[in-house]
Amino acid sequence: MFADKIKILLIKRKLGITDLANMLNCTPSNITNKLKRDNFSEKELVEIADKLNCEFIGSFKLKDTNEII
Repeated sequence: MFADKIKILLIKRKLGITDLANMLNCTPSNITNKLKRDNFSEKELVEIADKLNCEFIGSFKLKDTNEII
């Protein structure tokens, strides 16, 4: 779910996986593996958003009432 969004962000910012890995002080293979598994913690998503100059908004929306939590 978030892996695809991160890939879109990288395209919009004209950056690659290596660029993101350098920003996060990790290896490109680490980022590639996380993207393949779509395995990011909320903390990592917030950090990625910060590095890519955007805001991560994580929330739940109740389907019956449309209330966002």
